[in-house]
Amino acid sequence: MAQFFEVHPDNPQGRLLKQAAQILHAGGIAAIPTDSSYALVCHLDDKAAAEQLRRIRGVDDKHHLTLLCRDLSELASYARVDNRQYRWLKAATPGPFTFLLEATKEVPRRVSHPSRRTVGLRVPDHLVTQSLLETFGEPLLGTTLIPPGETEPLNDSREIRARFEKQIQAVVCAGACPRQPTTVVDLTDSEQPVLVRRGRGNPALLGLE
Repeated sequence: MAQFFEVHPDNPQGRLLKQAAQILHAGGIAAIPTDSSYALVCHLDDKAAAEQLRRIRGVDDKHHLTLLCRDLSELASYARVDNRQYRWLKAATPGPFTFLLEATKEVPRRVSHPSRRTVGLRVPDHLVTQSLLETFGEPLLGTTLIPPGETEPLNDSREIRARFEKQIQAVVCAGACPRQPTTVVDLTDSEQPVLVRRGRGNPALLGLE
C-alpha cells in the first residue's frame, strides 16, 4: 500500500518529505503535487522505476518524460543550453512550462527521446515540489498523472491513492492542483522557440502567441 504523506502547502513538514525522499531513493514511485497537476515521479537513474512509470501511464519510449529541476543551474547540467536558450528559460522559470532541449550525457539514453536525443525539463513553481526536490538532492523524473485511456490529470490525492496504491509507493498530499498540463515549448532550435502544447504557462512570456 502506498504511504500517504499529508503536508502543509505553505510550510511542508521536513520529516515527511524526508520519508518520501527515502522511498524515491529506494526505487519507489510517488505521486506529488506541482504547479500544473499531480505528477508521478521516480529516481532518474532507476531503470526499473522509469519503466514502471511508463507502464502506469500507458506510454512508450517515444513519450517524453520530464526532469523536474530545482533551478536553471541544475537544468543546465542535463541539457545543452546556449545564451539565447538560457534567456528564454530564465523568462519562464520557475513556472508551468516544459522545455524540450538536447540532452547531455548526464541523461540516461532510455530517458531521452529514442531518435532525437532530446529531453523534457522544467523548474516547477510549487513550494512542496521544490521542498521535496531540495530534500531529495537531485532532479526527479516525472510525468503528468493521467490514467491510461483518460485525458484529464487526477487532482484528488485520496483518489490517486485508492486507484494506484498497488502500483506506487507514496502519495504526497498538499491539496488540489490547478489540473492543467504544462505549456510545452521546443527549444532545440536556438533560433526560435516552438510552441508544442498550450497549457497553463503563458506562451507570451516567450514571445509566442
